[in-house]
Amino acid sequence: MTPTETATPVVAVAPADRVVLCMKWGSKYGPEYVNRLYAMVRRHLVGEFRFVCLTDDASGIRSEVQCLPIPSLALPPGIPERGWTKLTTFAADLHGLRGTALFLDVDVVITRDITPFFEVPGEFLIIHDWKRPWRITGNSSVYRFKLGAHPDVLAEFLADQESIRGRLRNEQAFLSEVLHRQGKLSYWPEDWCCSFKYHCIPAWPLCFWTTPPLPPQARIVVFHGEVNPPDAMVGRRNRALRGLRPAPWVSQHWRE
Repeated sequence: MTPTETATPVVAVAPADRVVLCMKWGSKYGPEYVNRLYAMVRRHLVGEFRFVCLTDDASGIRSEVQCLPIPSLALPPGIPERGWTKLTTFAADLHGLRGTALFLDVDVVITRDITPFFEVPGEFLIIHDWKRPWRITGNSSVYRFKLGAHPDVLAEFLADQESIRGRLRNEQAFLSEVLHRQGKLSYWPEDWCCSFKYHCIPAWPLCFWTTPPLPPQARIVVFHGEVNPPDAMVGRRNRALRGLRPAPWVSQHWRE
């Protein structure tokens, strides 16, 4: 399927039915990621919404965020972290939540109005992966769905998770495969979500002296790989001989 065009008529989602959903587990991200994500959503989403964080540790998270436990997937201990836990968002009854959910990774940076993410038609919308755009695979840093509408996704994984984990690298590959098979997979407009890694870091050797630009139409910047927002703010990169200048626009947006 091709990316949704920005000229497509919008669909009405009542503000009371909008849920912004994120997930935090383990020790990689502290509560400041959730708190800043909430603040960015509050600044860039018109109208009312419910903000929910599925987490194993609610300490330090601001009171406006509703913290709920992450449903168990019974994953084998010690396996590589590949985002499989996100599949619990597709439970038939996720803590009684109802409405349309916009899932956001906690390490994204919101730079413009995200109200349109609730308005584009489609049963399931996700970022079309940037690295291999000829594949159907989406990037699950930003996806939208109706809560409780896709329990078959989770059920299929639970019924055969060992085989699925052996065949596919991560949850977004499985998620894309299932929803594409059902004819429900759609993508965000191409310029709404960008990758800091692919679209902002200048090519070598320009990365040593050129400030990472913010693509002008980007609404959400996704941080994946070696650089997180705190790294981008100060120009820190965790790979030898790879330069990175500080990106002032990250500091402007990634704040409470």
